[in-house]
Amino acid sequence: MDDAELLTVGQVARRAGLTTRALRHYDRVGLLRPQVDPDNGYRRYAPRQVALARLIAALRAADVPLEQVRACLAAPDDEALRRRVLLAHRTRLRARLDRLRGELHSTEHLLTEGITDMPETTTVADQRQLAVDLFNGVWRLLEKEDRTVEDDDRMVHMAHASRYHWGEIGAPENRSRGEWQCARVYAVLERGEPALHHARRGLDICTAHGIGDWDLAFAYEALARAAAVAGDADAAREWTGRALAAAEKISDPEDRRMLLADLETIPGQARFW
Repeated sequence: MDDAELLTVGQVARRAGLTTRALRHYDRVGLLRPQVDPDNGYRRYAPRQVALARLIAALRAADVPLEQVRACLAAPDDEALRRRVLLAHRTRLRARLDRLRGELHSTEHLLTEGITDMPETTTVADQRQLAVDLFNGVWRLLEKEDRTVEDDDRMVHMAHASRYHWGEIGAPENRSRGEWQCARVYAVLERGEPALHHARRGLDICTAHGIGDWDLAFAYEALARAAAVAGDADAAREWTGRALAAAEKISDPEDRRMLLADLETIPGQARFW
């Protein structure tokens, strides 16, 4: 190949939507080597490598791990391989999101209930701890990538048990969040009818007690997800619209970002906002 046909690192960076620093990094880690790297230190790339650089840019923009990107580059025309890589990555991201949601809810419990070493009435203290432990246990199962049928059964029973105990000793916010978690569990298990039931109950509790902010927005999100699982795309879109409107009134920007990220995982619904 004539040197005149080769591209500089800057030319490849502009055409691929990467920075020159990123290209140099991918060279160092052996992900995308220059076609020519003469003694003067200048990197040169073949024109065909622009497509590879664009593939790297697209996958890394979605935070696909470098080793998985490397596997895709080894067979750049294998669409089935790319799909498998992206499906596995989506599973990891959803597990990460569920884990973050669990941590968020644990934090909300601490903010609502407080952290104290002062003893309470034994029955109330034990029941509150049991509700919290069951609630967090459901999140651990939700983020588990290789759940068994037995795990799914445990997850359902734990979500209901947590909701029961919050119904006995919790505030309306706790009861609404318990219904939300039941709805999420059934949505993950692709059971539309119970997902819709618990999502509606969560919204009913918010409405009856004047609960707003992120609890209300996530009640709408639960209904959107449940409707999508039940096969009602129009209802899913309508509830998503209500969730987006409610998001404008969420006071904490991080809670708002969490909601918007959750909405993008609703099954079968393309992003329209």
